[in-house]
Amino acid sequence: MHRSLLSSPRIITTARLSLLPPGLEQLPDLIRLKTDETVFGYMLHGARSMERVREELEDDIAFWQVRGYGTWSVFLRETGDFLGIAGLMERPDGRGIAVRFALWPACRGKGYAREAAKAGVEFGHAAGLPRIIGVARESNHPSRAVLMDIGMRECDEFENRGHRMLVFESLAPG
Repeated sequence: MHRSLLSSPRIITTARLSLLPPGLEQLPDLIRLKTDETVFGYMLHGARSMERVREELEDDIAFWQVRGYGTWSVFLRETGDFLGIAGLMERPDGRGIAVRFALWPACRGKGYAREAAKAGVEFGHAAGLPRIIGVARESNHPSRAVLMDIGMRECDEFENRGHRMLVFESLAPG
């Protein structure tokens, strides 16, 4: 555990976005997002049930308290609209700490995923995480483009449920 992670400010503001650690008040937005197959179909374990979203929110809140990082809810600063999620998670397959992002389809092509993912990776490195990975299906060209555009490089691959998965990495400067 990196001590600086527990003491780092947890709210991130970028040029256009506010990234806030999740709270119970965000449950309705998270249910709409995570139960939507068009948004969460590509995520690890796919779209969620409403009950699973509730459990994940509780887990995410606890993870922040223990680890000092996690998944943020992403809001457009100008309007306060909920756009989706982005952040850092420990992959259950043991590959490491990964950046993740899932925004509403209407957000595509506007650079919001890049902005949020980059902010999450920079947060993690500034707080002491030496290596952060990103994983995308080979067929998911938009996610692959986001990972490459924020400076990650392809470093590995694996098969998951018949899909070729590409692993990207970002190493802390220095």
